[in-house]
Amino acid sequence: MGAGVAKKGGGGGRRGRRRGSSAAMSEINVTPFVDVMLVLLIIFMVAAPMLQVGVPVQLPQTAANALPTEQEEPLTISITAEGTLAIMTTEVADAELISRLTAISAERTSKKVFLRADGRVAYERVAQVMGALSKGGFTDIGMVTDAQDAAFGAGE
Repeated sequence: MGAGVAKKGGGGGRRGRRRGSSAAMSEINVTPFVDVMLVLLIIFMVAAPMLQVGVPVQLPQTAANALPTEQEEPLTISITAEGTLAIMTTEVADAELISRLTAISAERTSKKVFLRADGRVAYERVAQVMGALSKGGFTDIGMVTDAQDAAFGAGE
């Protein structure tokens, strides 16, 4: 990694060299390492925003712990501020939700469903979707929220 030979000695002889007086350099050149790290940092900074689910939803903030990650990409249902439903990034009508989920989950190993609801959506709408999911056989439902550091009821 950039190790070389450093020559001792100064003035005598041809071109300042002496026989047998060379020692190995013990310095490491970190410039290539820093270059690679900066390139990787830029790649991850550009790629990270693209890893988000494509439906824009302003999630409510809670103090709940994150769920453990799984092997396959989680099946996500989003409820937008207007109340429309989307499976992953595809918008779907209320009547088609369960039939589409059943078809998708037949190809998956996990029956877990993550529900993302905009914070401005009425609780009634969220409860209706959760009820439809439960009636359709999807009982392993995880609610997706943004993490918040404040304790519950701290503002009272």
